[in-house]
Amino acid sequence: MSKQSGRGRVVGLPEWDRCAVMGVVNVTPDSFSDGGRWFDTTAAVKHGLALVEEGADLVDVGGESTRPGATRVDEAEELKRVIPVVRGLAAEGVTISVDTMRASVAAQALAAGACLVNDVSGGLADPAMIPVVADSGAPFVVMHWRGFLEGGNVKGVYADVVAEVVDELHARVEAVLAGGIAPDRVVVDPGLGFSKDAEHDLVLLAHLDRLLALGHPLLVAASRKRFLGRVLAGPGSAPPPARERDAATAAVSALAAQAGAWAVRVHEVRATADAVRVARAVEGARASDRARGATHASEVLTAAVSTPGTHSPEGDQ
Repeated sequence: MSKQSGRGRVVGLPEWDRCAVMGVVNVTPDSFSDGGRWFDTTAAVKHGLALVEEGADLVDVGGESTRPGATRVDEAEELKRVIPVVRGLAAEGVTISVDTMRASVAAQALAAGACLVNDVSGGLADPAMIPVVADSGAPFVVMHWRGFLEGGNVKGVYADVVAEVVDELHARVEAVLAGGIAPDRVVVDPGLGFSKDAEHDLVLLAHLDRLLALGHPLLVAASRKRFLGRVLAGPGSAPPPARERDAATAAVSALAAQAGAWAVRVHEVRATADAVRVARAVEGARASDRARGATHASEVLTAAVSTPGTHSPEGDQ
């Protein structure tokens, strides 16, 4: 992993000196988070530009809901939803990620101006995905995925969620590399909320260092997810609606940034943009303090070495 402020750099994308903020544009009528508010192309482009204005470094455009129980849309419908929005945002100079599990959508989105492919299946849903991305030279997000969530959460059983997610992600990354995608263009994502319950998600967040040890930049996508609702509700209470989880999302963004995440993916950008900048400022203060400490220690050592002792060389003869 090529280093950029200790959190990794993705070749083919701009460089940031802090955790990047990926804003979400769901061009879907059934998103768990924003329920079709940006389903119209014009509204979606306008929303993407607003996210950039609020501090998003890149915008993730998706035309298919991946919430538990969602039914897949067909290829033609996904293309109809996504490509005009990608084209419109690209025309405004926005750095765009396309959120898709279909190689055809990825290919057309890249041709329309997208720079990054964010596939929640890590290339498992469509065998053509890895060759398409490899041929394009685009960066690729490999998420931990255990299958489609139609009918509810699937295969969410773990003896050791951190070890198993790390091992399964490692195997998937190896397959992606074998398929021709360059190592410095691979991003990993633990897949919070995908085949995981609230406890699994929290444990993974507590051990982001284990995911970073895979050697690739890390994307954390916790925004408005169910586990945050569970945390906010407490035992025996109903979780708040998705759009009331933005403060909790910003808290996770700050924690992820402090842990070394390359980027966080969020629906509400402004609070997270502030959070990652504060995390970067603290990181900078810590580095400055260490540098001052090292300088002081060096000065003390130099002074000790250069100060004459009580006995001269002649007196020792």
